[in-house]
Amino acid sequence: MRSVRSRLFLLAPLLLAGWLVACEPAPAQTTAEPTTPEQTSRGQRGREAPASSVPTARDPVSGLPWITRAALPPEGRQVLARIAQGGPFPYRKDGAAFGNRERLLPRQPGGHYREYTVPTPGETDRGARRIVCGGVPVTRTAECYYTADHYASFRRIAP
Repeated sequence: MRSVRSRLFLLAPLLLAGWLVACEPAPAQTTAEPTTPEQTSRGQRGREAPASSVPTARDPVSGLPWITRAALPPEGRQVLARIAQGGPFPYRKDGAAFGNRERLLPRQPGGHYREYTVPTPGETDRGARRIVCGGVPVTRTAECYYTADHYASFRRIAP
């Protein structure tokens, strides 16, 4: 019995290491998507850009994937316009501090991020969609993030 336990004791770290290697995410594909949606990986007149200038698919600051304003749902574009105008906001909690408890956004001092509801057609409550923006004043939309799943994941909105 003792030899079985000692073998399991020795085998456990190896199994854990193997599991960690198998679960490690694949490296980002730098040639599949541009750094921002407006950029492309091609030079003028369709020529390929040098490999060193091919941008990545993720925001270099947050590490999150990009989303263009055009790719947001229409309600999301309306919310961004309201944020830029400083309101008015239809939901009482719009503009409230977002605590970033999930730690998916870059770490900032408390009160840096503000959240806004993106209405979901057919929902009777606020739904799961939000835009979270950082910085002051509240009309600053340069650092905004979109979540369609109530903070489980975010995408950086391209400025």
